[in-house]
Amino acid sequence: MKKRILLPTDFSKNSLNAARYALDLYHEQECDFYLLNVYQRAFSTANMSVPETGEPGYESQREKSEDGLRKFGERLKLHGENPKHRVHMISTFNSVYNGIEDSIAKKDIDLVVMGTKGVRDVETSLFGTITVNVMAQLQSCPVLAVPDNVRFCSPKVIAFPTDYKSEFKRRELHYMLDIARDFGSFIHVVHIKREASLTNIQESNKKLLDSILDGIDHQFHELEKQHVHRAIGKFIDDNECDLVAFTNRKHGFLASIFDKPLIQEAGYHYKIPILALNDHR
Repeated sequence: MKKRILLPTDFSKNSLNAARYALDLYHEQECDFYLLNVYQRAFSTANMSVPETGEPGYESQREKSEDGLRKFGERLKLHGENPKHRVHMISTFNSVYNGIEDSIAKKDIDLVVMGTKGVRDVETSLFGTITVNVMAQLQSCPVLAVPDNVRFCSPKVIAFPTDYKSEFKRRELHYMLDIARDFGSFIHVVHIKREASLTNIQESNKKLLDSILDGIDHQFHELEKQHVHRAIGKFIDDNECDLVAFTNRKHGFLASIFDKPLIQEAGYHYKIPILALNDHR
């Protein structure tokens, strides 16, 4: 089944790197890739009305966006042609987040792949900030965030941190499962202890996850209570993980670790792509 991948871009090197990563990740699969660039009219206190087609400010930004997409597409072609891949371009007047949501709905997108410079650059990189916010807030589609210094390698080892507090759904996990099947990946399920033992609900959810992972090599791990990011980061390094995946619920594990204070630390501990598994359509 053909996949539909959305590649938001601000024409930066990190968004180009993320797009190349996506092309390599799905090299053997038929895909439609949608390059998305959003634009807004230059802000002016003298004119805060909604712009209309034909206005000079609107048209100049539209032309800049469309020209940027053409050039970005040409740069992406240098990564190698693939007859299984088709690339489309979307230029739209919108905010980044709303542009992504609209594109997901209109194009029935399966996965969003975004680049990030990492949390160290949050203060100076608006796009890095947006990537983190999209991961934490978007509920309609999985998001894969690719650090700017990461080059593609087959995701043979996947870390899957969880608190077992929410019931797992196959639909939510299917993108991680598909990757694991495609690349013969090993999944490490990581739980950081906060209590002496799991509750009945947590035990039930753990058993459910074990059944969902049936047929995929996997192992369950219990880590002693400690700083979440440091614990997961150390586990990733020690086990040479290529990808870390989380389920994203409004009050779930991903939401808790991406609270504002922890966002500023995440980039120091995760050096690999992060897959936020959100799909509640």
